[in-house]
Amino acid sequence: MERGQLADFLRRRREAIRPAEVGIADGPRRRTVGLRREEVAMLAGMSVDYVVRLEQARSSQPSPQLLTSLARALRLSDDERDHLFHLAGHQPPPADGVARLARAGLVRMLDLLGDTPALVLSDLGETLAQNRASVLLAGDHHGFSGDRRYVVYRWFTDPATRAASVPEEREHQARQFVADLRATVGRRSGDPVVTGLVERLRAESADFRALWSEHQVAVRRADRKTIVHPRVGPLVMDCETLVTPDHGQLLLVLTPADAEARDRLELLRVLGVEEFPEGVATDRSVR
Repeated sequence: MERGQLADFLRRRREAIRPAEVGIADGPRRRTVGLRREEVAMLAGMSVDYVVRLEQARSSQPSPQLLTSLARALRLSDDERDHLFHLAGHQPPPADGVARLARAGLVRMLDLLGDTPALVLSDLGETLAQNRASVLLAGDHHGFSGDRRYVVYRWFTDPATRAASVPEEREHQARQFVADLRATVGRRSGDPVVTGLVERLRAESADFRALWSEHQVAVRRADRKTIVHPRVGPLVMDCETLVTPDHGQLLLVLTPADAEARDRLELLRVLGVEEFPEGVATDRSVR
């Protein structure tokens, strides 16, 4: 671990970011160049004291999970993120279709979308990043582990996930999940992560087995669906998907399809984040 270089890198990256880039108001009395340490701590979900110790080269070795949070908070590019990991004495995450970090450019787009719900997903439907508006609409998706990280797995094995959709749309959504997974299997032929997920789904869900046998293939790019929110009721949302050139990650943007959905989304912004038990992820499937 290169404590001195790590401290210098983190400090310089913090000072290089304009508050508006991460959704923080830049008031007239602001004297700090770039972000304040407490703002980095807030964005990364860690203590201010630890950020201070990192920048003063007094910290213990940060974990890969903490580095991932810092990379997101500081909007690091892929190269900068890898450099951060090296300075901290860790190997960077793999730069392939199973990478667990959202691309820096997609994270910046999340910031720019502001009050429009948006998520960055892997090609298997794992949430890699989401903005505050998407948390208000669909809950925090970062608490899942194992196969439950993948929305297609939750859809076919967890009744609570399907309950977030209106009954008349569920078969359509199920078919879309399976057809999209077929496309991913084709792109990542022989990948044990993908083939293992398919085999476990086939073993655990009769509905999945039946749809999988039909061999339908379709990459999901646009859709309209109704999300049933427990506090404000159903919202009809248009879903637009932007895919990276390698199809490894995608940006999902959700916009209200009618005036009623707009009003209910605005009410959610007023109500704020629903209180959930700590460490428990909610799921109102939005993909």
